[in-house]
Amino acid sequence: MFTGLIQTLGNLRPLGGDYWQVTCVTESSNIIMRDLTLGDSVAVDGVCLTVEEVLKDGFIATASPETLRRTTLGQAQVGQRYVNLEASLRVGSKVGGHFVMGHVDGIGQLRSAEQTATSWEMTFTATKAIARYIVPKGSIAVNGISLTVAEYQPETMQFKVAVIPLTYAETNLRYLNSDSWVNLEGDILGKYVEKFLYSEKTDPTALTDLSSDEITPTFLSEHGYS
Repeated sequence: MFTGLIQTLGNLRPLGGDYWQVTCVTESSNIIMRDLTLGDSVAVDGVCLTVEEVLKDGFIATASPETLRRTTLGQAQVGQRYVNLEASLRVGSKVGGHFVMGHVDGIGQLRSAEQTATSWEMTFTATKAIARYIVPKGSIAVNGISLTVAEYQPETMQFKVAVIPLTYAETNLRYLNSDSWVNLEGDILGKYVEKFLYSEKTDPTALTDLSSDEITPTFLSEHGYS
């Protein structure tokens, strides 16, 4: 589990087969490298990968064909671009963003990026698989970055986020061009709510004595979704 607060940037290089080398490239790389051990999880552009070998300035991990097919890690330009890196959340650590699982729902595209006096306003297009979890003022992970949805247009499945200058400068958002592909992950809370609402129709073992009318904000709060 992650928070969506990027700690450093890296480069991704294929080593053959399913093996990939991630090399940290900024001065803040010690945040990840200082206690990185075998078996740790690291989010690479929002994709949870397991460390299989620790290097002096990075690590080696496996990215399966399925992962490469469903995310931007498998695109041709990989290795020539920066990837966002975040180590997994430690028990007791601060959660400054939102709970990011590292399980990418799909990819989207950058449509526009405009600088304002206080931020960068970036508009992305999502797919149907992701769009159903997007709500105004809700959370979404873009390349592993925790962002808040400022606007959402269901007709075009486009959403806008306001990126503060620090986030823009410290992540790979500043390297994106129009139509660049990005990894998207919807808020896990929305997925559980969807499960509660619709599992009764498709899963005979679901909570059949609970109707959708009973799933109120009070019910969700009492069950840990506060």
